[in-house]
Amino acid sequence: MSIKIRAETPADSQIIEAVTASAFWNAPHTSHTEQHIVNALRKAGKLAISLVAEEAGSVIGHVAISAVSISDDASGWFGLGPISVLPQHQRRGVGSQLVREALRLLRAGGASGCVVLGEPEYYRRFGFQPDPNLVLANVLREYFQVISFDLSKPSGIVTYHEAFNAQL
Repeated sequence: MSIKIRAETPADSQIIEAVTASAFWNAPHTSHTEQHIVNALRKAGKLAISLVAEEAGSVIGHVAISAVSISDDASGWFGLGPISVLPQHQRRGVGSQLVREALRLLRAGGASGCVVLGEPEYYRRFGFQPDPNLVLANVLREYFQVISFDLSKPSGIVTYHEAFNAQL
């Protein structure tokens, strides 16, 4: 398996939408709006990082990174997700490659840290941990995790961009 991770191009938007919809089709704990979220973030110009995974010239995965707000006005914080891999390519390390590269780019760009809403066992491997000082409303604490790239210790309520409310 030779996977190439690269920045999305304008020509990728439709395939990213299809990959994302397919990746979440049978997933538990989803509203099935992830493809709409990515499109809304792109339309609003809020995709800080948008990477695709290619195998043999075909896009098989995608990860989005967007800025988040924290009620204590901490700056330089981002949210990881949605992250999508075509079902037939899942459990082969594609998602891990996308996450690692996205986090590397955030660090290289001087980000303070990153948050993620997802399975604790999966995201722990990348250094994410629950932090009682950062809260996402209406979410069980163990599913909302944080990785800090510097010594900052923000505290408060985290808010994602309004694109995360997209339905279409």
